[in-house]
Amino acid sequence: MSVRKTVFVTERIVAEAGSPAPQPVCRVAAIAIIENPYAGRFENDLSALFDTALALGEELMPQAVALLDGAPAAYGKSAIVGVNGDIEHGAAVLHPTLGKPMRAAVGGGESIIPHTTKIGATGVSVDVPLGNKDNIWSFDELDTITVAVADAPRPDEIMIVMAVSDGGRPHPRVGKGRTAI
Repeated sequence: MSVRKTVFVTERIVAEAGSPAPQPVCRVAAIAIIENPYAGRFENDLSALFDTALALGEELMPQAVALLDGAPAAYGKSAIVGVNGDIEHGAAVLHPTLGKPMRAAVGGGESIIPHTTKIGATGVSVDVPLGNKDNIWSFDELDTITVAVADAPRPDEIMIVMAVSDGGRPHPRVGKGRTAI
């Protein structure tokens, strides 16, 4: 499968709402733009995308984790399928194989990996959901990182995003000590 480009987006949140963060939060998104071999046609067997996702996760996730300032605390994944593809092509790159290299790179990952998939035109952004890597009920890490690549995905491509963070929201005030209802 052809990879056209990879992009890494790093953001550091040092203040929020006019107040310095007690500790800066670093978020990194590793993005791969790949050819969609199924664009423009229906195909039952999407397993070639499983293998591609596994290989990209093994290559890009360790690099993303290395860009963090601290230990990985949260993760998430997303896919944008170019307009000639279908939503299932995005699901095929996010499931069932991408989780394994993501969990390996963050050193655990007991929680589900939050995810989104959508069809989109070139340049569209995606909000990648983030959640605590080991405790889905840890509300402080529930957040997003928004990314876009100006020339992707083209109609016959898929944009795969793997995101990781070394902390939660800078000033969490709604999750501490609370139980989900």
